Amino acid sequence: MLSIIFGLASALSWGAGDFTGGLAARRVGAYRSVFYAEVVGVIFLFIVLAFVGEPLPDRRAQLFALVAGAFGTMGLMLLYHSMTLGLMSIAAPVSALLAAALPVAVGMFTEGLPDFLTILGFIFALFAVWMISQGEGGVTDVLAHLSDLKLPLLAGIGFGFYFVLMHQAARDGGAVWHMVFSRMGGMALIVIYLFAARSTWKIDLSAMPIISVNGLLDIGGNFFFILAGQAGRLDVAAVLSSLFPGATVLLAWVFLKERLNRNQWIGVGAALVAIILMTI
Repeated sequence: MLSIIFGLASALSWGAGDFTGGLAARRVGAYRSVFYAEVVGVIFLFIVLAFVGEPLPDRRAQLFALVAGAFGTMGLMLLYHSMTLGLMSIAAPVSALLAAALPVAVGMFTEGLPDFLTILGFIFALFAVWMISQGEGGVTDVLAHLSDLKLPLLAGIGFGFYFVLMHQAARDGGAVWHMVFSRMGGMALIVIYLFAARSTWKIDLSAMPIISVNGLLDIGGNFFFILAGQAGRLDVAAVLSSLFPGATVLLAWVFLKERLNRNQWIGVGAALVAIILMTI
């Protein structure tokens, strides 16, 4: 039960983070907003470490967390890039589905098959991610852009490997240091990209409050995902955490007055069914 609660908390935090991250990206650019949000996150984590005194993880855990952070950031950069190419209607569902499917495959291989109701919950959850992320065109949008699936698929692989590697990093306990090393891996990747692209580092300082909120929400998503994986199975934690598009869509509905279409309401319903099935 704790794994379910932590997984849903992760989805809510990551979904709210994507919502604030989208607002920040509009003002300072996607890659710079991700970089400075990660800087804020690292500073916050070091403040937390000053109070909790968590022991430094071993080299193996550090390496897994570093690589996990690089994969997660790579996925985020590819996802944002695919959206700038006008692929938003397919980028979110395709990347989120693959992000959930990869840990499910790994979890079934390493931990065995879950019970029937949990598997049925996985199916409803994956369907929910797909529907929540769709426009009115639904599957028609995807079929019209089959040749453009490369970037969303690569983004999903990045997110999926993040789930798997971060779960491995934190399997022996702890969370804060793992997130620090994960952020360092992600920041290193963005630094390399910004130097290679000769992009400016300057941002409008008035955007820092929303960037800071985005960074803290992303930390929350990571924290609850780690706890979900420690409390239960990797596949359950990853599938529930992958429901984050639902939180993003609902926040846009509440605060930006964006209307939810029929597909998205069906997805919200499917997500609720998935949660019930995994809880039984």
